[in-house]
Amino acid sequence: MPGKDIDRIRARSAWATVKESPVITAIAVAPVVLAVALVWWLVGGFAAFVLLVVLGAVVVVGGKLLR
Repeated sequence: MPGKDIDRIRARSAWATVKESPVITAIAVAPVVLAVALVWWLVGGFAAFVLLVVLGAVVVVGGKLLR
Protein backbone atom coordinates (compact mmCIF):
# COMPACT_ATOMS: atom_id res chain seq x y z
CA MET A 1 0.00 0.00 0.00
CA PRO A 2 1.51 3.31 -1.05
CA GLY A 3 -0.06 5.25 1.83
CA LYS A 4 1.81 3.25 4.45
CA ASP A 5 5.11 3.64 2.61
CA ILE A 6 4.75 7.42 2.54
CA ASP A 7 4.03 7.50 6.27
CA ARG A 8 7.03 5.27 6.92
CA ILE A 9 9.26 7.53 4.81
CA ARG A 10 8.04 10.64 6.61
CA ALA A 11 8.59 9.01 9.98
CA ARG A 12 12.14 8.02 9.07
CA SER A 13 12.86 11.52 7.76
CA ALA A 14 11.52 13.09 10.94
CA TRP A 15 13.58 10.73 13.11
CA ALA A 16 16.69 11.50 11.06
CA THR A 17 16.11 15.23 11.60
CA VAL A 18 15.75 14.68 15.35
CA LYS A 19 18.97 12.66 15.45
CA GLU A 20 20.95 15.13 13.35
CA SER A 21 19.80 18.33 15.03
CA PRO A 22 18.15 18.04 18.40
CA VAL A 23 18.19 21.84 18.71
CA ILE A 24 15.59 22.13 15.92
CA THR A 25 13.44 19.60 17.76
CA ALA A 26 13.80 21.50 21.03
CA ILE A 27 12.79 24.75 19.33
CA ALA A 28 9.76 23.07 17.76
CA VAL A 29 8.63 21.48 21.04
CA ALA A 30 9.38 24.47 23.31
CA PRO A 31 6.03 26.31 22.89
CA VAL A 32 4.05 23.21 23.89
CA VAL A 33 6.29 22.58 26.89
CA LEU A 34 5.99 26.22 27.97
CA ALA A 35 2.20 26.16 27.61
CA VAL A 36 1.89 23.00 29.71
CA ALA A 37 4.29 24.38 32.32
CA LEU A 38 2.36 27.65 32.50
CA VAL A 39 -0.98 25.85 32.91
CA TRP A 40 0.59 23.56 35.52
CA TRP A 41 1.93 26.55 37.46
CA LEU A 42 -1.27 28.62 37.25
CA VAL A 43 -3.98 25.99 37.62
CA GLY A 44 -2.45 22.67 38.63
CA GLY A 45 -1.35 19.28 37.38
CA PHE A 46 -4.79 17.97 36.46
CA ALA A 47 -5.47 20.94 34.18
CA ALA A 48 -2.09 20.44 32.51
CA PHE A 49 -2.97 16.79 31.91
CA VAL A 50 -6.33 17.81 30.42
CA LEU A 51 -4.52 20.31 28.18
CA LEU A 52 -2.21 17.56 26.91
CA VAL A 53 -5.17 15.28 26.19
CA VAL A 54 -7.01 18.05 24.32
CA LEU A 55 -3.91 18.96 22.30
CA GLY A 56 -3.37 15.29 21.46
CA ALA A 57 -6.99 14.93 20.33
CA VAL A 58 -6.67 18.04 18.14
CA VAL A 59 -3.53 16.64 16.51
CA VAL A 60 -5.13 13.24 15.87
CA VAL A 61 -8.45 14.61 14.60
CA GLY A 62 -6.72 17.32 12.58
CA GLY A 63 -4.46 14.75 10.97
CA LYS A 64 -7.41 12.56 10.02
CA LEU A 65 -9.33 15.51 8.60
CA LEU A 66 -6.41 16.57 6.41
CA ARG A 67 -6.08 13.17 4.73
